Amino acid sequence: MNTAIIQKYAQLLVHYCVELKEQERLFISTTLLAEPLVREIYTEATKLGAVVEVDFKFQGQSKIFYDHASDYLLAQPPLLMKAAMESFDAYLNIRAPYDLNETTDIDLNKKQRRSAAMAPTMKTYFERTADRAAPGALKRSLCQYPTPAAAQAAEMSLEEYSEFVFNACHLYADNPEGEWLKVRKHQQKIKDYLDQVDTVRYKADHTDISFSVADRTWINSDGQTNMPSGEVFSGPVEDSVNGKVHFTFPSIYMGKDVRGITLWVEDGQVVKWDAELGKDLLDAVFEIPGARYFGEVAIGTNYQIQRATRNILFDEKIGGTIHMAVGQSYKQTGGKNQSSIHWDMITDMSESGEIWADGKMIYEKGKFLI
Repeated sequence: MNTAIIQKYAQLLVHYCVELKEQERLFISTTLLAEPLVREIYTEATKLGAVVEVDFKFQGQSKIFYDHASDYLLAQPPLLMKAAMESFDAYLNIRAPYDLNETTDIDLNKKQRRSAAMAPTMKTYFERTADRAAPGALKRSLCQYPTPAAAQAAEMSLEEYSEFVFNACHLYADNPEGEWLKVRKHQQKIKDYLDQVDTVRYKADHTDISFSVADRTWINSDGQTNMPSGEVFSGPVEDSVNGKVHFTFPSIYMGKDVRGITLWVEDGQVVKWDAELGKDLLDAVFEIPGARYFGEVAIGTNYQIQRATRNILFDEKIGGTIHMAVGQSYKQTGGKNQSSIHWDMITDMSESGEIWADGKMIYEKGKFLI
């Protein structure tokens, strides 16, 4: 792996993404595969005088847990994660998977019980990340370290996938932070427009769904809380979503492949669902409290990402797409739905897509008209 690029990545994460300061406490969650990036982050943070704690996961850890955990263990939230979400100042979640299919065959009932056990910790996480400028806030960022498993899922070589990841993060630029500040400025215009809108309609050959965003806030996702980013998102008024939406992009959720999801929605609630692959997972997920309501509506704006990689961190940012998430709302949007899950589902808008705001078409075939 290119050491100079990894150093630039660490600097971007520490100084731009979580804006780490002296004497603050940073919690890092990742796998041992990301050790080169963690070493550089640790170096950069220690120079600042920040406290760093790392939770390294080893190969097969999740499968071992699910294969052997008793009901008591399934009900226990991870103590390090719980402590970090309650008392740390900053959190970096670095995705660096060994095996994306590690838990594919695990009983869904076990996963549901584990999700329920994590609910209080996730509630704290969403509350503390709602406003990073607020006293006691948790500054967080989700990012990716290239691994063979992630490259395989994206149908790329590791070298090709590494270049894809680094390019999406603007790490080949002389000043990556400056590039993200340009993204922030561009997306702010879109956010400001949408903040004045009451109703939105997503329309395409495969989709026609509308919702209210009256008195809700759109968020300019500029690479701080996700790296990479490039999206604007909000939370729909919970009971206002109506119509049909088909998600054209495949995804992996709870370790399972899911493709061709279609949802039918009435007064905010998903009343019917289908999938070309993975419908059994939908059946299980929609039994989770709050999962049949939407916590997020969003528009991807990162045109440097133009292919699906079965990784939501990148796929939901693809320029020319929209996505909607069932489950937990982001408090900073004004959303009120609560759930132990947040599942983003993505659809292409580049061929026939339109977005209408208060009866005016503002987006066509993957591009804004405003």
